[in-house]
Order: sequence, then C-alpha cells, then structure tokens
Amino acid sequence: MKIKSTILILIILVLAIEPAVILASDGKSYIYDGYIYDYWGDALESPAAFQLECVIDENSFGGMKVQGINDVCTSKDGRIFLVDTLESRIHVMNEDGEMLKSIKVIRDENNKIVLDPITGSQLVLTQPQGVFVHEKQHELYIADTGANRVIVLNSDTYVHKRTIEKPENMSGVSEFKPSKIAVDTSDRIYIVVQSSYEGIIELNEDGTFSRYFGVNSPTVNLIDYFWKSIASDEQKEKMKKNFAPAFNNVALDGEGFIFAVTYDSASQDSVFRLNSQGKNVLREMGNTFVIGDIWSMGKNENSQFVDVAVTDYGTYAVVDRLKGRIFLYNFDGELLNVFGSIGKLKGEFQIPSAITWLNDKLVVSDSTLKCAYILAPTQFGEAILRANEYYYYGKWDEALGWFEKAVELNANYEIGYTGIGKNYLMKDDYKKAMYYFKLGNAKTYYSQAYNGRRAEVLKENFWIIAVLFVILIGLIVGSEIRYFKKKGGNT
Repeated sequence: MKIKSTILILIILVLAIEPAVILASDGKSYIYDGYIYDYWGDALESPAAFQLECVIDENSFGGMKVQGINDVCTSKDGRIFLVDTLESRIHVMNEDGEMLKSIKVIRDENNKIVLDPITGSQLVLTQPQGVFVHEKQHELYIADTGANRVIVLNSDTYVHKRTIEKPENMSGVSEFKPSKIAVDTSDRIYIVVQSSYEGIIELNEDGTFSRYFGVNSPTVNLIDYFWKSIASDEQKEKMKKNFAPAFNNVALDGEGFIFAVTYDSASQDSVFRLNSQGKNVLREMGNTFVIGDIWSMGKNENSQFVDVAVTDYGTYAVVDRLKGRIFLYNFDGELLNVFGSIGKLKGEFQIPSAITWLNDKLVVSDSTLKCAYILAPTQFGEAILRANEYYYYGKWDEALGWFEKAVELNANYEIGYTGIGKNYLMKDDYKKAMYYFKLGNAKTYYSQAYNGRRAEVLKENFWIIAVLFVILIGLIVGSEIRYFKKKGGNT
C-alpha cells in the first residue's frame, strides 16, 4: 500500500508540473536564461531582463511571402517597420504585431505610382537593407540598397516625398550604396556603406554631401609595424595595407550622439558613441569593457554586434549575431544583463539581424527565421530600466527604490549595489555609499566616496584637530625653549 501511495503521489506531481512546462513554451511566458559578470570576470546567473511576448512571423503577414527580416525600426506611436531585403518590401506592423501595410511600389499623394526620374520606369524598392523614422519631419527614410539611393516617404501616409541619389559633390572612393541610415534632430542624414573604410557618410538635409564621419581606427599589429618601419619604399608598396574597418549599423541617442557598431575583427572597438567631431566618447565605467562576452574559446568566437538600440536615457542594447545574445548596458557602460541564445526553441535565434526599442520593449529581427520577436521586460528588467532612467535624470530617491528592488530580486547583482551606492554618493551620504560600493566591488566609486567621507570627518572634527595641532606646536616650541635655556646655562 505504501508503494502504491508513493506511485500515486508521483503521478499527481507529474500531472501538476506538466501544464507549467507547456505554458513555459507557449511564446508568451518564455523566460530567457540571464547572466551577468562580476568584478572578477566570472559569469553569475541572473534573472533575464526580458521575456518573449509576441512573435511576428509568416502568419502575421496575411499570407504574403517573406524571405527574411534584415532591419527593424519603430515610431513613437508604436508602429514597427520591418525590412525584407529579398522581397524588396517594408512591412508596417502595429505594436501587437498585426500588419498595417506593406510597401514595395512607391506612390504619390494621389495614389499614383511614382516614376523614376532617371529610368522613367515605376519607382519600386530594390533590395532595401535599412529603414529609419524621422519623427521631427514625419519622414520614413529607406536605404534602397539595390538601387544605390535613399527613398523618403511621409511616415504617416507613406506617399513619396523625395529620392536622394548619389550627391554630385561627394568625394572619396566609397560607393554610394546605402545599407543603414539614421537622421538626427538637425536633419543631418547618416548613411552606413558596409564596404566603406572612409567612415559614415553624412549628408545635409537637401541630400548634398557634407563629410565622412567617425572613421573607425584599425588595431595595430606590432610585428607588421616593425617590418614596415625598416622596409624600403618598394617593399612597403607590396605590403598589405590596413584599412579602417567598416561600421555595420547606426542609431541615435537622446542627446543626438551617433551610436555605431562593428564586428570587424580588425577594429579596436565594437561599440561607438560618436560626438560631432567623430570621436568615440563611449563611457566604459563598468568592471568590463563594452565588448559583450569577455571570455571566448576561440579566435572567431568573440561577440559580433550587428546592431544597437538606445533609449532616451542612455541605456542601450546590442545584439550578438554569433551567439544570439543581447547585452544591456547603461549610460556609464556598465553591463546590466545578458540574455538570449542560439537554438530552435520558440524565442531563440538563428541569425539575429537588428534590434530596436518599442517604448520599454525590444523588437529583435532574425533574418534566417524570417521573423521578429517582441520582448517585454520582466519584473527584474523593469527594475533595472527604471532605476537607470531615474538615475540618468537625477531623480535619486526614485532611482534608489528601483535599485533596491533589483537587488531584492537578485542578491548577487553587483551593479545593483553600485547603483545604490551612486545614489547615496549623489546625496552626499558617503558612509552608506562606501558600504554599497564595497558590496558592488566598485573600487573607483568607493575611492570617491572615501575621499568625500574623509573630508566630512575632517570638517566635523576640525576643532579637535585644531586643538591638537596647537598643543603639538606648543610642545615643539616649549621643547625648543627648554633646549636653548639648558644650552645657555651650560655655557
């Protein structure tokens, strides 16, 4: 009877667990495995910041053929723009992943097909690879790669506004073959040409050429440098030249800086925040640099960032096409969370191609799976997003509460303790800041708090120090007087 009772209990437990397993694979409650790196570079388990909420796949396109999703962007009203390069289409979806419109043939305000002014044929998209919504002017910019041009539509009505061909005043040797595109608040147009080593192409609002922007410096091979330093001019001509690596994608942050990524192994950096002079001013204040995974088993296993998405408060997400992982960083370059993987389960990737923010959600496209995932923040993800947002805007009390919630959900979350410490530091509570910086292994910030606490202690005890200093001076003076009296008496 005892054996039968035990078997019955086990069957009941299995039946009770089964629905939870099915529920976890339904696509809406799928939770990624997350991790974070500690001060020593060890990977620690962590709740994932995001979970799969919705899948935009072939069932979402109303029976329309989809060959692959190569880029994605969103508008402030919640629309999602997906680029299918092979089908030469831009699919417009709502925030729930339902189709609103599919664009291939370009029409004017009278719903007539626009004619190409050069060929005289119908103006249709030709293997586009990039898309960007310029909210200020209500414009939709399409990098029409196959036709070497940029097509600009009204972002609300999708009617044709203008076409930007290769500028007549464009210098350099780069081919005008737009791949990715972004437009800043001053209406400057930034175009990525993936084969270019001259930098990002910057155009003026009217489409004229302005300059090459943000040249990506290659790494220096010391052996090659040595041989070139002693080689003759004829030998140098035969040696392989080191070209600046090309960028893969661009994005804009809330302050108007250009974010860019590259996975070229010859590049010194993987992620860039370019100022108006084209210099990389990306902050890297965390325990690790902004390089993705800090450990790799082989030469070609380093993280390969294919795209970057930035919030208005400086938190950014980069997607690794090699390992299918998403790395979340704050404005200071501190790693907040890592999640995602390559696989065949719902929510996993094959070859992720692009990433963008949809308010607090993320939209990630996959060129091989021909789909896009809408990822919603988990309870832990909500905590770290709000904490870093409030901290960025100087709302210390609100930020402190969210950081405390983050460490409640993950007691090993060093960056959470560091965040608490930074908030106490901003409020000049140096003693508490030192305590939390120590928990977070944040030595740089701990030194700042220590200096502040030391100055505070000196100020609080100034009268004691002053009295001791006077007594010390008196003792020294008294000692000298006694010495000279004694010396004078002996003489």
